[in-house]
Amino acid sequence: MKLDNRDLQILTILQQEGRITKAALAGRVSLSPAACWDRLKRLEQSGYIRAYRAEVALEKIAPVSHFLVQVELESHQAADFQRFEDAIGTLPQVVRCVAVGGGVDYFLEMVARDVAAYQALIDDILERRIGVKRYFTFVVTKPVKDAPPPLALLREDALRQVAEEN
Repeated sequence: MKLDNRDLQILTILQQEGRITKAALAGRVSLSPAACWDRLKRLEQSGYIRAYRAEVALEKIAPVSHFLVQVELESHQAADFQRFEDAIGTLPQVVRCVAVGGGVDYFLEMVARDVAAYQALIDDILERRIGVKRYFTFVVTKPVKDAPPPLALLREDALRQVAEEN
């Protein structure tokens, strides 16, 4: 499926306002509700929209601390990476895990009640023997920016690169 500017408008609006009504969305992108609904269904079916979520204020529910953890594995065989990823995938306190290159293997984003609860989680991870050689912990002191990617800007850059190559 090829995206056009109206599709990008729809996606950009949904990133910021996931609960917008279909009628309001249609009005914002200058489409009839039926045409907008068709595009939305097509975007969902094509996998451009993965999910709809609410951003919950965790601190209003319970005390919470955020931690970023840099992880290096002992061994770098495919099975070692898979074993680590499978184990990390079962831990609900790990809210994000990304594999990276450049001397470090993974960055984890974790949530816990406090430092003691975080340390208990790290101890559990180490006891699982999933190949962690070394880890470094960074305590998040305050969030500074958390925003969705700029879809239109990324698309413009990609189109510009294609034009330069031709």
